[in-house]
Amino acid sequence: MAKTTERVQTGVRIEKRLLKVLKGLAEHLDISLGDLLEGISLHSLENKPPFSAEMLKKIKKLKEVYDLELGASDSHKLQESEQEK
Repeated sequence: MAKTTERVQTGVRIEKRLLKVLKGLAEHLDISLGDLLEGISLHSLENKPPFSAEMLKKIKKLKEVYDLELGASDSHKLQESEQEK
């Protein structure tokens, strides 16, 4: 049975190419970007991998399309370009 929830609009800043990959993935899965982010977050908070091996292959292709070379080791180490400041 589905659980009832209350959703809110929020403005977040996110790396441009990462957002493109996430939007592409959401489109591929035919879900909203918000639903994708909720799913990734809920899985991560329980230390469960959110994606199958097959889906990771699709994500790798999307990362190539959008020139996203960032990985988990880059987390919390990114600096904004002078244009963004």
